Amino acid sequence: MAHDASLYLAIDQGGHASRAIVFDGLGEVVAEAFVEVQTTYPQPGWVEHDPRAVVESIDVAINQVVKGLGPRVADVTAAGLATQRSSLVCWDRVTGEALSPVISWQDHRAARWLEQFKGSAAAVHEQTGLVISAHYGASKLRWCLDHLPEVGEALQENRLAWGPLVSFLLFRILAERPLLVDPANAARTLLWDLRTRDWTQALLDLFGLPREPLPMCVPSRHPCGHLRVGSRGVPLVVATGDQSAALFAFGPPRPDMVYVNVGTGAFVQRVVGDQPVAAPRLLSSVVWQEADRATYTLEGAVNGAGSALDQVRTELGLDTHDADAQTARWLEEPCDPPLFLNGVSGLGSPFWVSDFPSRFVGNGEARERIVAVAESIVFLLKVNLDELAAHGPEPDRLLITGGLAAMDGLCQRLADLSGMQVERPQARQATARGLAYLVAGQPPHWQPQSSVTDFRPAQNPALRKRFDRWHTQMLAALNKR
Repeated sequence: MAHDASLYLAIDQGGHASRAIVFDGLGEVVAEAFVEVQTTYPQPGWVEHDPRAVVESIDVAINQVVKGLGPRVADVTAAGLATQRSSLVCWDRVTGEALSPVISWQDHRAARWLEQFKGSAAAVHEQTGLVISAHYGASKLRWCLDHLPEVGEALQENRLAWGPLVSFLLFRILAERPLLVDPANAARTLLWDLRTRDWTQALLDLFGLPREPLPMCVPSRHPCGHLRVGSRGVPLVVATGDQSAALFAFGPPRPDMVYVNVGTGAFVQRVVGDQPVAAPRLLSSVVWQEADRATYTLEGAVNGAGSALDQVRTELGLDTHDADAQTARWLEEPCDPPLFLNGVSGLGSPFWVSDFPSRFVGNGEARERIVAVAESIVFLLKVNLDELAAHGPEPDRLLITGGLAAMDGLCQRLADLSGMQVERPQARQATARGLAYLVAGQPPHWQPQSSVTDFRPAQNPALRKRFDRWHTQMLAALNKR
């Protein structure tokens, strides 16, 4: 059989960086580039990115990867884009200029405004699969409309476009300047119905938002337009969310496996089939739609993972240059850390408190506090795994990816506490790899994870005792609110 020389470009726009990675048809990396993106925190609870800088970072990453490919750039046949699902932008549909910052998924500036809708929580969850939270798009859009005069002016003059970050980027980087959104990103707005897979007027009315500026809803695989790659226009055929793409990194996601991706935040996902499943304390998500067929998951969210470690390192005045290596080493050293009640970027599932104040319970030196923060990520993952267990048969294994998955100590603690074997593939850029698999048309010859490190559960009574104490302290803190 002749070897197919086709290459596939995956653009992964994340909270810390934009990545452009080119894969061949077997799932091997051919060229890659990484461009950092700055995050700003103008006020407590506010998390932003500069829209121009985000667009420029993608352009630079693509140009770098083109240089790395040399003459093989001619073999790039298709591209895809994955973004943070709940980040929002407003822009001018005439000029393409941003009218707001990129308001990050971590941002919860409008949490108090949302409190008035508590009585609608059950109905909203039934329709959208989401809890009413400032992390999702509706309150961010309403905040822009209420506080940014240029957004209101553009609306009055029929120049306003707004929606998930993916829509803004498609508009800016594709020659056709489309106004489109895929299901995975649209579903994180609180304005999109899981079953009709379209915007819903009742939800728009609930939050007082006009429909006209929203992009058109299209399937995950769709001819979005053409991206300039070198001197050529390459069709961009897949747009999706970062966590949705990560599920496909090693082929079709398996229903007998739980998927954990640990980066800025941490997410726990399990495929539930072609219909959404109701789980009031978890999220229902669409991870793929092609024509009339869709794949749904149940999902748990830990908002403060890498962001929590970064915040506490900064507060402790630690040198962040080699921070991950330091943390990995400290997780391997014996210590009796304090507990950390982790509300960084808001307390996610299954508790859902947007303004939960983080705190340490007990004392410890800097390294012990960092270990406590890392353990809090594991503890929050554990309560989400317990919540998932009520909605299906017990899974066989857990697959972990993402930047923090490089820490053996974190993976082993997750295995010990969950009682599940944890598998860590050598290739941990799960979002880009899964995106490339989808762009390539889900080829059957895509290589599975060739090198996997297994973490088998072991007896760890000290960790179990700390978890039980942490859980008791967390519930007590929640009951005092």
